[in-house]
Amino acid sequence: MFVVYGKIELHLPYTSSLKEKRKTVQAIIAKVRKRFNVSICEVDHHELWQRSTIGFAAVSASFAESALILSTLKEIVYQYSDQAELIDFHYNQISD
Repeated sequence: MFVVYGKIELHLPYTSSLKEKRKTVQAIIAKVRKRFNVSICEVDHHELWQRSTIGFAAVSASFAESALILSTLKEIVYQYSDQAELIDFHYNQISD
């Protein structure tokens, strides 16, 4: 069993309201959830228009699967590069 968890920090330079920010962040979260069974939500900077921190956690059966989850998370964030810039992608993996 492998557990992977971490946070993604985003800068949203083109948003001008919390509503626009929520739309982008929720789109990223929905796309991740659709692809994998991952616990993911916005965990910090709720009141700021142009900044967001997203926390995630997942359990997988193999190291390869956890690596796939991490690479897919990054890939999904990069798909929104016209709306959000990746500031930091920090994660930890624990094996049993």
